[in-house]
Amino acid sequence: MSTLENEKVAPLSNYVPKVPKEIECSIERTLEVIGGKWAFLVLRELFCGTRRFGELQRQVTGISPKSLTDILRHLEEHGVLERMAYPTVPVTVEYTLTPKGQDLHQILKEMKLWSAKWT
Repeated sequence: MSTLENEKVAPLSNYVPKVPKEIECSIERTLEVIGGKWAFLVLRELFCGTRRFGELQRQVTGISPKSLTDILRHLEEHGVLERMAYPTVPVTVEYTLTPKGQDLHQILKEMKLWSAKWT
């Protein structure tokens, strides 16, 4: 066996949930991770499964390629989604929610229900 096979890779900190000692008011921090208005629509599409850039751009009506790129990078930096690039011509890039991103599903579903009830 090579030394690489024996090595264990430490999990990325973005994928290991914290066990809070006390719950602070962290709604503002959550909103910073989620990002701007487009993030909710991108997340909605990713809750259905892995998507390519072009698929996301078609499904999120009105978003510019630059805005989509920016929000995808923001969500990736915060560990909400993973970007997988495949060496094809042209390069194929897919986006998938991480466990951290999947955890947002129930929150956004509750927000949708509130909106349907009150707005």
